[in-house]
Amino acid sequence: MGRFFPHARARRAGLGQSGEDGGNRTKASGVQVADEVCRIFYDMKVRKCSTPEEIKKRKKAVIFCLSADKKCIIVEEGKEILVGDVGVTITDPFKHFVGMLPEKDCRYALYDASFETKESRKEELMFFLWAPELAPLKSKMIYASSKDAIKKKFQGIKHECQANGPEDLNRACIAEKLGGSLIVAFEGCPV
Repeated sequence: MGRFFPHARARRAGLGQSGEDGGNRTKASGVQVADEVCRIFYDMKVRKCSTPEEIKKRKKAVIFCLSADKKCIIVEEGKEILVGDVGVTITDPFKHFVGMLPEKDCRYALYDASFETKESRKEELMFFLWAPELAPLKSKMIYASSKDAIKKKFQGIKHECQANGPEDLNRACIAEKLGGSLIVAFEGCPV
């Protein structure tokens, strides 16, 4: 008791006692990021002057997962929200986004957050690491150790959120990440 534990930070991140994942990988996981993931990030980050049809095809949210062999971060099939779906087939994009996250496994995600301050309306990208309590320990370890690989590809992200359950993804928590008391509305709803 009272001794310094160099891997305390790893335990808080959901890693094991030793901060390693069973010896199969080094501290840096060696996981690659698929080119499609980088392209989607760039498309979400750079808002070009577009036609209304192009804007509708722009992504509002995308979920990423590890490939079956756990060696590459890829786009999870069918796990996206398009801007054109908001208000048509999806009434609450953030609630829909949260519902797309698996209850028992980890994921990474990008979300194009719309929020208002007292002075202006803004849209900014948020990066999420979803590591729910019910996820297997090995999954938590791999996702935590691979996070730097994907973050290095996502240059310029201002907001990052690690969520361990739905309670971490309520509007008040997200507003706090975006700017705290300066935020008066998130996705059109008061906070």
